[in-house]
Amino acid sequence: MSLLKWALIFFLVSIVAGVFGFTGISAATADVAKILFYIFLVICVVLLVLGITIFRA
Repeated sequence: MSLLKWALIFFLVSIVAGVFGFTGISAATADVAKILFYIFLVICVVLLVLGITIFRA
């Protein structure tokens, strides 16, 4: 869950930077948050598939 926590932190930093007008920092942190979120989703799906196959066996 720490990967999702870091994605949310970077998302919040991006929002705050965007509000204060730092568009470069906002775009960079939004990209990092997006990448971390997609990595979290991939890991979640892999673990879900592994969990389903293990319980079936």
